[in-house]
Amino acid sequence: MAQPTIEPCTLDAPIREQFEVFLDEHRARLAATLDGLTEEEARASLVPSRTTLLGLVKHGAFVEKVWFDCALTGRTRAQIGIPETPDESFVLVDADDIASVRATYAEVCAASRRTTADLSLDDVLPAHRLGPLPLRWAYLHVLRELAQHLGHAEILREQVLARRPS
Repeated sequence: MAQPTIEPCTLDAPIREQFEVFLDEHRARLAATLDGLTEEEARASLVPSRTTLLGLVKHGAFVEKVWFDCALTGRTRAQIGIPETPDESFVLVDADDIASVRATYAEVCAASRRTTADLSLDDVLPAHRLGPLPLRWAYLHVLRELAQHLGHAEILREQVLARRPS
């Protein structure tokens, strides 16, 4: 797995740009945990929870939609077609495969970038269940979620690859 990069230009960039660099890096790294896996490996259940590599990327799309669609637009989770609870967002259906989950995740991340492009870090996302929150808080929360789930994904990927025949 590639290590995070910190380019010198990012260190001197405005804080908004720094947030976006880190978010995009974590988004890409989460999607990359599916690289080179079979469908069976991506769906492998190695822990008692619903957590699988494919499920983690699917959950990443859920997180993006909660924060950069629901919280911004006020549309309900049902209206945008996502589960009501985070736990349910890990559930895989027969139609979920590496290509479809990756494509959805890429589309959702692109939509998040578009919907926040004209906002400042102090602009408020008015409709989150916790109440109105500034974009900076949402960025930090999504970054925290991505970092946490990327750690889970790296461990699961290591376990999956270790199960392959020598």
